[in-house]
Amino acid sequence: MVTGHRPRLKTKTRFCSIGLIGVILGMQGCQELPRTYSTRARDATVLVRDDFEREGLGEAWRTTGSGVGIERGHLRVEGVRNHPCWLTLPLPDDVRIGFDAWSGSEEGDIKVELAGDGHSAASSANYVATGYVVIFGGWNNSRNVIARRSEHGTGQAVATEPRVQPERRYHFDLTRVGHELSWELDGQQLLVLEDPEPLRGEGHRHFAFSGWEAPVEFDNLVIEALGP
Repeated sequence: MVTGHRPRLKTKTRFCSIGLIGVILGMQGCQELPRTYSTRARDATVLVRDDFEREGLGEAWRTTGSGVGIERGHLRVEGVRNHPCWLTLPLPDDVRIGFDAWSGSEEGDIKVELAGDGHSAASSANYVATGYVVIFGGWNNSRNVIARRSEHGTGQAVATEPRVQPERRYHFDLTRVGHELSWELDGQQLLVLEDPEPLRGEGHRHFAFSGWEAPVEFDNLVIEALGP
């Protein structure tokens, strides 16, 4: 199902590295960051924060190929060809994942995976993921997609607008509760996928940054567990 744009309430949360909540990665000091919350949001507990202000990825991330690294305080991917960089921490089924992302190319092609197995990667051009694939500006910046496992198969939510603007920084919020996976872009709902057989439980507990050929950068990752 594809939905229209819907504004949501914007608030601010003060993020401070005052202890370890699940995994806190690379955050130093305190800073005021804009945060947005879906009107359907539940109680949230922060599990992961990563601003990539360090030299290497560290043990919290598992790469499955080349073309992934940290540059200028951002996680950068280029030419990874569906070889994701997996977060090693297992996540709960109901979760919200927020991050910033931008593409250095007119091709767009900003891609992440969630609810995957934490180690799989492409073995051929026809990659079938273990979770959901979210693509902004795929197919030469012509389609935005939430795909269940195969980005070339059925079981997708699709929109043709907006197009990725090179070097423009976007904020993503991916919220997964029950049978529904919602994607909000810069505070506006872009796509919702209703999955009657949701990918949950063992084998579907990991998040990854991925891509194809285009140079893409990611920053300010925050992952929250959603309560009842």
